[in-house]
Amino acid sequence: MDASEPVPAPLDAVVIGAGQAGLSAAYFLRRAGLDFAVLDADAGPGGAWRHRWPTLLMESVHGVHELPGMPVPPIEPTAQARVAVPAYFAAYEQAMDLPVVRPVKVAAVREAGEGLLAVDTDAGTWTTRTLINATGTWRRPFLPYYPGAADFRGRQLHTVDYAGPDEFRGKHVVVVGGGTSAIHFLAEINAAGGTTTWVTRRPPQFRDDEFTPELGRAAVARVEERVRQGLPPQSVVTVTGLPPTAAVRDARERGLLDRTPMFDRLTPDGVAWDTPDGPRTVHADAVLWATGFRAALDHLAPLGLREPGGGIRMDGTRTAADPRIHLVGYGPSASTIGANRAGRAAVHDITKLLHDTGTDTGTNAGADDRTGRAATAAA
Repeated sequence: MDASEPVPAPLDAVVIGAGQAGLSAAYFLRRAGLDFAVLDADAGPGGAWRHRWPTLLMESVHGVHELPGMPVPPIEPTAQARVAVPAYFAAYEQAMDLPVVRPVKVAAVREAGEGLLAVDTDAGTWTTRTLINATGTWRRPFLPYYPGAADFRGRQLHTVDYAGPDEFRGKHVVVVGGGTSAIHFLAEINAAGGTTTWVTRRPPQFRDDEFTPELGRAAVARVEERVRQGLPPQSVVTVTGLPPTAAVRDARERGLLDRTPMFDRLTPDGVAWDTPDGPRTVHADAVLWATGFRAALDHLAPLGLREPGGGIRMDGTRTAADPRIHLVGYGPSASTIGANRAGRAAVHDITKLLHDTGTDTGTNAGADDRTGRAATAAA
């Protein structure tokens, strides 16, 4: 559905975001026969995958778990992730007849009275009985502040700005961050003829063993405990460590994983550490901040969901403060397989809530004209 079409009457659910978590939730909402719409800020399918750098190939991706009801088709390992994954998502939206409306940018979600929520967007206001937020993190990159940042004469960029290694040929880049993206950048930049210094705030935690399902469940449990306490989720690498992937092994063999502690400040020409023997400096043409992301939840601020600890207290996928609101792809469900499970759990709880309150207006898989008008967005 195009964003210029009329905004439908109150819905059973609105999903914000059409990445893995949002599409999973939409599948289960469709299967439950509820009246809903999916609002997506992008011009086409693919979620954050649309914005990945062009040199990220499928062979370097940790893996894309299939969306419910449709397997991932065979994809060449050398295919660009930002092309291959959006193509799969586009086919999924069409095959499942999902009511995705785009491009729609959500400004705020607020109370609308009579138990309804208002979703204010640049294309009008939707009213809904429940909300599934699946906005992920890509639109909220985290850039830590360090003294001297304003004086640095080189380029500073974040993962979201990285367009490939060619622009760094013959240049020295300080790569900041202890995750897999940082290692990917180190390898690419050096292979393209640049040089790098790798700095991290904490020593990177390399795993010598494969990441088993048991370890995965333990990691999810740690993250879930944090969000139950209303604390911000930890980064994935903080919880799981760096697995012994081919990329990690290759970077180690090439001597690229010589990690340096975090610098104390930026200088006009690079970065500096304060040591007992005086300042130690490294020249840099660029500083690449592979420092991760934060959950993109600012549009939920009018609802007052945040706890003093800075996070949102969760009970499963439900926010503890308001059972109408679910966060999928957040905390323990911030993975492709976790997003699928979260979508199912959220819809189960929403269906029960609407039934218990007698407010469901289910359309039996899209028979209602309102949902029909919001059928499938064009790719």
